[in-house]
Amino acid sequence: METKVRTAFSPVEATLYETLAGRALDSVARRPILGDPTALETVRKIDFDFRRLRVGTSVVVQVATRARHLDAAVRDFVTTRPDAVVVDLGAGLDARIFRVLPPASVAWFDVDLPAVAEARERLLPGHPQARAVGGSLTDPAWLEEVPGDRPAMLVADGLLPFLAQDEIETLFRRLTGHFGRGELAFNGYHPSLVGLARWSPSTRGIAALTRSAPFADPHEPEHWDPRLRLVEETSLAHVPEVALFPPVLRAATRLAGRSAVLSRSARILRYRFPASRPGSRTP
Repeated sequence: METKVRTAFSPVEATLYETLAGRALDSVARRPILGDPTALETVRKIDFDFRRLRVGTSVVVQVATRARHLDAAVRDFVTTRPDAVVVDLGAGLDARIFRVLPPASVAWFDVDLPAVAEARERLLPGHPQARAVGGSLTDPAWLEEVPGDRPAMLVADGLLPFLAQDEIETLFRRLTGHFGRGELAFNGYHPSLVGLARWSPSTRGIAALTRSAPFADPHEPEHWDPRLRLVEETSLAHVPEVALFPPVLRAATRLAGRSAVLSRSARILRYRFPASRPGSRTP
C-alpha cells in the first residue's frame, strides 16, 4: 500500500483542499467540465479525509467552470506570446500547466506560501517548464525569482478574498510594475454572494477566513492601479458549460443569469496592462 503524504497546513492554506476536491470530483463526473485526472491522483496521495469537507455539487461545477475559463485565458495568451512567463498566484495544488500545455518556450511559476510550495514538490508530477516558488504574495521578495522582462500572464483562482484590501491593491501595483506588460485574470464575486457563502455548510468555513469584500463594479481594480484596463468580464451563469450542470442546478443557474446582480455572483475578470491609449498597440 502506498504511504500517503501528510501536510501541515494553516487554516488558510488548507482551503486549497476544497478546490482540489472540486476538481477531483468533477474528473469522475458523468459529464466532466474540466476533466483533470491529476486532481484525483493528488487527492489519493494525501493523508486527509476529504469527505468531511462536504463539497456540494454547486461548488464542484463552479470550481471546474472557473478553472476551465482561467485555463482558456492563459492558453490564449501564451499561444500568441510564446516568450511569455506565466505566474499562477496562490496556485495551491493545481496542476494547471498540464491542462494548458503551453509552448516549450514559456516559463511557468506556481507561487504560494512555503508549506504549499513544498507540498507541490511532493504531490504533483514534475514539469520541465514549471517551478514552484514559496513565499507570501504580500512580500515582494518572491518576485526576484521571476523574470520581469517578458510578457506576463498572471492568473489567480480563489486567491483574492484571503488578502486584505490594501494588500490586493499593493500586489496589483507591484505586479504591473515588475512585469510592465501582460494580462491579469482572476475569478471575482459579487457582494450578494457573501451571505450565501457564509450560510452554506460547504463554504462557511472558508468564508470565515476571508479578509476582503467582493466588489460589484469590474472597473474598480482600474482605480487601484491605473495601468490596468478591463478587457473582459465573463459571467459563469452565461457560459456554455452550464449545459453540463445537473438539471436542477442548470435551471437555477439559468434563472440567476436573468438577473443583472445574480449573473455577476461568479465571474472571470481579465485585465490588460499597461492600459492601452488611443492609437497605441497592446502587448
